[in-house]
Amino acid sequence: MSDGHEHDGHENVPSRQRRRFPGISSRAYEHPADRSALVALRKLSGFDTVFKALSGLLPERSLRLLFLSDSVRVSDQQFAHLNDMLRDACYILDLEKVPPMYVNQDPVPNAMCIGLDEPIIVVTTGLVELLDEEEMRAVVGHEVGHALSGHAVYRTILLFLTSLAVRVAWIPLGNLAIMAIVTALREWFRKSELSADRAGLLVGQDLKASMRGLMKIAGGNHLHEMNVDAFLKQAEEYEAGGDLRDSVLKILNVLPRSHPFTTVRAAELKKWAESRDFQRIMDGHYPRRSEDKDTSVTDSFRESASHYATHVKSSKDPLMKLVTDIAGGAGDLGGRVRRGFGGFTSAPPRDEPGPDGTGRDGADGPGTDGPGDAGSKN
Repeated sequence: MSDGHEHDGHENVPSRQRRRFPGISSRAYEHPADRSALVALRKLSGFDTVFKALSGLLPERSLRLLFLSDSVRVSDQQFAHLNDMLRDACYILDLEKVPPMYVNQDPVPNAMCIGLDEPIIVVTTGLVELLDEEEMRAVVGHEVGHALSGHAVYRTILLFLTSLAVRVAWIPLGNLAIMAIVTALREWFRKSELSADRAGLLVGQDLKASMRGLMKIAGGNHLHEMNVDAFLKQAEEYEAGGDLRDSVLKILNVLPRSHPFTTVRAAELKKWAESRDFQRIMDGHYPRRSEDKDTSVTDSFRESASHYATHVKSSKDPLMKLVTDIAGGAGDLGGRVRRGFGGFTSAPPRDEPGPDGTGRDGADGPGTDGPGDAGSKN
């Protein structure tokens, strides 16, 4: 338990009692989609070549000097309360070396864990000013989770390639090759955020604080105007609402993002907090780092596949329902697809006889607002 005394080099630990997880492996909290997406990323043609090249070319020393010279390094003398949280998070997750942490002047609430050789945690002033102590503790735990999982390396490469893609946009085909890797990296990173949210909950051990933090990121510092249940209801409506057209728009909206939508993150975290897996970790039953070398890759694949199968079957999303029906051999799938995408055109399907036998379905069709009308809100 975290009790406010010195432990293994970690001191100034906040006095609130929290359970500690000695030797915990990142496998304990990693989302199955995180691991499977990373495996898929590593199999992407050309990724290994790019990864090895960038590992030697990225100016990590310059990056560290930049934060050292133009941000505030967290310590006992500067942002001491954040330093306490950082040490406490590393103590709880048993991360032996506390990564350096910087506060950067930026009104946009954000935090990140980057670095190739060693991770660096950066939080913006906008985030520090937005969150209360317990909410911030979950965020610090989130970033320490990234560090323990080794996510910082791929995050750094994603940032570099995103910048590079803009610079070489004028080169024919060159940008396409880079964007293929960037898209795959973003898909993985969105999944890794779900893992880090779980790590934040293990550190903060306060689900309400985690929920509040996500709501504030979505709606600002107006908790008196927000409600957790209503916020989670938005996630249900987002997943289940609309038709196949909306399913496609969801995919298009999320593609340019590095993070999942906040309502989705909140719903995923709450689901995990209520699971047997979470309770087993809190009871002290979790995989250890000492066992990582003996972990079966086949078992990891099997777990990821099982997760996706369960997700598809239980999803209320129209596209996922269609996938389930196809797998189950449901009839009239062609008609269902035509009805699902009928909203993309004002003309109703001609081969769908309506109740009056005229070839119309008798319903007022939606307008012609296609994917281009839906903006991607970050």
